Amino acid sequence: MGNNSPGPEIRALARNIRMSAHKARRVINQIRGRSYGQALMILELMPYGACYPISQLIHSAAANANHNMGSNKANLLVGRVEVNEGAVLKRVQPRAQGRGYPIKKPTCHITIVSEEISRSNDPIMSIESRKRGYVWHKK
Repeated sequence: MGNNSPGPEIRALARNIRMSAHKARRVINQIRGRSYGQALMILELMPYGACYPISQLIHSAAANANHNMGSNKANLLVGRVEVNEGAVLKRVQPRAQGRGYPIKKPTCHITIVSEEISRSNDPIMSIESRKRGYVWHKK
């Protein structure tokens, strides 16, 4: 389960983002395996609120790649992307007759690991193999 690339990975991490992991995954699945420019264009045109923090995170991953590795933003692919559930903020909404209803405010952690096109052997095969894992097969 280790990473096959020999060098350090280009990554950006956002913790405790105030949205549910399910809503973030809906957006992340559209940009997984895309180039840097394509991912930003898709995020700008999608009508979801989860797009803004994810686009900030992709900008951060590109800035990390530029500063730490000296790579160009045009050569980046959105590689492995993980959305994990974070802590749930529990609040109470006052209701009639002294009752209180619980309100759960979910958070999530998003990790983006970028790849350089020139460093990966065959980016099209790596993209297709990643997408193949998310196809539902009928039994």
